[in-house]
Order: sequence, then C-alpha cells, then structure tokens
Amino acid sequence: MTKNTVIRLLLGKVAMNFGEKLRQIRAERGQTQPQFAEALGIEQSYLSKLENDKSVPSAEMFSTIMSGLAMDAATFLKDLDKQALDTTLRHIPAVNQFTTQAIVVQVDHSKRWMYGSALAWVLGFAMMLAANDGIFFPNKLYKYSSPGVILAGEPENVFETFESVLLLRVSAKIMSHEEFAKQMADFKTVRVRPQDIETTENRGGFYMEQTDVGQRRFDLVSTDRLQAPGNRILQFLGAVIFVGGFVGMFTEWRLRRLKNKRN
Repeated sequence: MTKNTVIRLLLGKVAMNFGEKLRQIRAERGQTQPQFAEALGIEQSYLSKLENDKSVPSAEMFSTIMSGLAMDAATFLKDLDKQALDTTLRHIPAVNQFTTQAIVVQVDHSKRWMYGSALAWVLGFAMMLAANDGIFFPNKLYKYSSPGVILAGEPENVFETFESVLLLRVSAKIMSHEEFAKQMADFKTVRVRPQDIETTENRGGFYMEQTDVGQRRFDLVSTDRLQAPGNRILQFLGAVIFVGGFVGMFTEWRLRRLKNKRN
C-alpha cells in the first residue's frame, strides 16, 4: 500500500480513475457489464476497456456516458484522481471546465481563510491595544492631594507662600518673631487640612473643587497602573484571537496539502 493510498484511506475518500469510477457506479446499481453497457448505450467490449483503463473516452463518448448515467459531469468527476483529470482526460471540455471551476473554488476558499486570519490578527491586536491603553476599562489610578481650603481672596498657592509672606513681613519689621510664630502655628493648626483623592479619571495636573467656605486645589501627586480585570480578560482574548489567525492560516495550508495528496 502506497503512502498516498494510506493518506486517502485516512481521509475516508479514495480518488479514483475513470474506469474505477464506472465500476463503482455499476456495482452500486447492481448491474452486470452487459446491463450497464446497454444502459449507457455503448458496447460491452468498450465498457470493459474503459473499466480496465485500456481506453479513454472521447469528448463525445464522455457526453454519451454521462447521459446514460443520468448524471452531471461535476458529480461524476468530483471523485476522480486529479492527475487523471490533468492528463488522460484533459481533452474533454467538461473536464477542463470542472478543473477550472475547482481551481476557482480553491482560490475562493483560500481567500476566505486568508481574510478570516487577517481579520483575527487585526481584531486581536486591536483588543490587546485597547487593553493596554485602557480604552474600555481604566488602567491608571490618579492620586491628587490638597493641603486645605483656600478662602475667598486668597491666592491658589497660599499654602506654599504663606510662610514666605510672613517672613518678608518679619524682615520688613512689620511683624515680630513672636507674631510670626503665632500666625504660623494657627495656620498649621486651623487651616492645614490635607485631603487625598484617588480616581481613574485623569483631571490634569491640578483641578479646583468648591467647598462651603472656599475652594480646594488638588494637585496630581502620582499615577499608578491598575490591573483591571476587564483589561486582563480583553488582553487574553485578544491574544487568543491573534494567535487564532496564525492557526487559521496553518490549517488552510495543511488542508490544502492533504487534499493535494489525496488527489
């Protein structure tokens, strides 16, 4: 048993030559050679030559046999060996038409696999990119901090400049050191009320928030990366789909190779 025959048997379908196909149809119909030859409208001796591959039908005879079988050419030819179609039977127009159509179908089939694989690559890559950039699920945690409430009429940076302003007054002898120490103590005790906020919303380098007695300035302190479950799932699915594109291309190549071996 040859390697090609083993492959064909494993595929569950054996490619046949013209004579083998005739014998198979005759066996399926339970007819003897004389009966079958009569049904086809040919001589028994000629049928015997055809079944034993000692003769090849002409284009006209092929049409006569198809008519006698009440079978279209494509149905008859689909199980025939590709090599036989390309050599001994290629002079028959119906065979040429069949092989040409088979090529068109194969090309169309390959294109569908290629388009599907390309779509899997694009979709998988887009999903992984979306997970990495946090398009659907946030992947960053922004931490903002505010030292306290800014009262009406005070500058936004009052908590940074309060001490330096008092020192200037001391230097100008407008304020004593004792008064400086008292005002600084009161400021730190009464005014300094730190508040930290963590959010997945990017509010910029700073933002203002109104309160009952004034407003707070929140400055961005740090940005941490989140491990959002949604992004992990999206990235995993994207990777699976992306790899599936390569699997699809390999599968198409493998199936085409096995089909060529079978034929």
